Amino acid sequence: MSGDSSKVAVYVDRPEVSEIFADAVEHAVVEGGVVRFEFSVNRFDHPQPSKTPKGKRYAACRLVLSMAASVDLYNRLNQLMELMKKQGAVTTTPPGPLSPKTIQ
Repeated sequence: MSGDSSKVAVYVDRPEVSEIFADAVEHAVVEGGVVRFEFSVNRFDHPQPSKTPKGKRYAACRLVLSMAASVDLYNRLNQLMELMKKQGAVTTTPPGPLSPKTIQ
Protein backbone atom coordinates (compact mmCIF):
# COMPACT_ATOMS: atom_id res chain seq x y z
CA MET A 1 0.00 0.00 0.00
CA SER A 2 1.40 3.40 -0.90
CA GLY A 3 0.52 6.94 -0.03
CA ASP A 4 -1.03 8.33 3.13
CA SER A 5 -2.18 5.37 5.24
CA SER A 6 -3.97 7.73 7.67
CA LYS A 7 -6.88 7.82 5.19
CA VAL A 8 -7.51 4.06 5.48
CA ALA A 9 -6.64 3.38 9.12
CA VAL A 10 -8.09 4.71 12.35
CA TYR A 11 -5.50 6.10 14.81
CA VAL A 12 -5.53 4.47 18.24
CA ASP A 13 -3.53 6.14 21.02
CA ARG A 14 -1.50 3.91 23.33
CA PRO A 15 -0.56 5.91 26.47
CA GLU A 16 1.81 3.14 27.63
CA VAL A 17 4.23 3.89 24.75
CA SER A 18 7.16 5.72 26.32
CA GLU A 19 8.65 8.97 25.08
CA ILE A 20 12.32 9.20 24.11
CA PHE A 21 14.49 12.31 24.50
CA ALA A 22 17.46 12.83 22.19
CA ASP A 23 20.14 15.51 21.93
CA ALA A 24 21.14 14.61 18.35
CA VAL A 25 20.50 12.50 15.30
CA GLU A 26 23.59 10.30 15.35
CA HIS A 27 23.01 8.54 12.02
CA ALA A 28 20.46 8.58 9.21
CA VAL A 29 20.80 5.97 6.46
CA VAL A 30 18.65 4.86 3.54
CA GLU A 31 18.97 1.10 3.25
CA GLY A 32 16.80 -1.64 1.75
CA GLY A 33 13.83 0.63 1.03
CA VAL A 34 13.67 2.09 4.55
CA VAL A 35 15.24 5.02 6.38
CA ARG A 36 17.08 4.18 9.59
CA PHE A 37 17.69 6.83 12.24
CA GLU A 38 19.76 6.53 15.40
CA PHE A 39 19.27 9.20 18.04
CA SER A 40 21.71 9.88 20.86
CA VAL A 41 21.70 11.56 24.24
CA ASN A 42 24.60 13.28 26.05
CA ARG A 43 25.50 12.18 29.56
CA PHE A 44 28.10 14.27 31.37
CA ASP A 45 30.32 13.25 34.25
CA HIS A 46 29.88 14.95 37.61
CA PRO A 47 31.34 18.48 37.19
CA GLN A 48 34.52 19.34 39.03
CA PRO A 49 35.70 22.90 39.67
CA SER A 50 38.19 24.29 37.14
CA LYS A 51 37.92 21.23 34.88
CA THR A 52 36.21 21.01 31.52
CA PRO A 53 33.11 18.82 31.82
CA LYS A 54 33.51 15.47 30.07
CA GLY A 55 30.93 12.97 29.08
CA LYS A 56 29.75 10.44 26.55
CA ARG A 57 27.07 10.23 23.90
CA TYR A 58 24.81 7.18 24.21
CA ALA A 59 22.35 5.64 21.78
CA ALA A 60 18.85 6.58 22.94
CA CYS A 61 16.61 5.28 20.16
CA ARG A 62 16.75 3.55 16.80
CA LEU A 63 13.86 4.34 14.47
CA VAL A 64 13.21 2.66 11.11
CA LEU A 65 10.67 4.27 8.75
CA SER A 66 9.19 3.19 5.45
CA MET A 67 9.87 5.53 2.55
CA ALA A 68 6.26 6.78 2.75
CA ALA A 69 6.61 7.53 6.47
CA SER A 70 9.97 9.23 5.80
CA VAL A 71 8.39 11.52 3.21
CA ASP A 72 5.54 12.27 5.64
CA LEU A 73 8.09 13.10 8.39
CA TYR A 74 9.99 15.37 5.98
CA ASN A 75 6.82 17.27 5.05
CA ARG A 76 5.66 17.64 8.65
CA LEU A 77 9.09 18.82 9.82
CA ASN A 78 9.16 21.43 7.05
CA GLN A 79 5.72 22.68 8.14
CA LEU A 80 6.83 22.78 11.77
CA MET A 81 10.08 24.62 10.96
CA GLU A 82 8.20 27.23 8.91
CA LEU A 83 5.83 27.82 11.81
CA MET A 84 8.75 28.12 14.26
CA LYS A 85 10.51 30.59 11.93
CA LYS A 86 7.36 32.74 11.78
CA GLN A 87 7.21 32.70 15.58
CA GLY A 88 10.90 33.66 15.81
CA ALA A 89 11.77 30.44 17.65
CA VAL A 90 14.41 29.39 15.10
CA THR A 91 16.58 31.01 12.48
CA THR A 92 18.20 29.59 9.38
CA THR A 93 21.59 29.75 11.12
CA PRO A 94 22.32 26.44 12.86
CA PRO A 95 23.08 26.78 16.58
CA GLY A 96 26.54 26.12 17.96
CA PRO A 97 27.29 23.11 20.16
CA LEU A 98 25.63 23.03 23.53
CA SER A 99 27.70 22.91 26.68
CA PRO A 100 26.44 21.54 29.98
CA LYS A 101 25.44 23.96 32.72
CA THR A 102 27.10 23.48 36.08
CA ILE A 103 24.89 23.93 39.12
CA GLN A 104 26.80 24.58 42.31
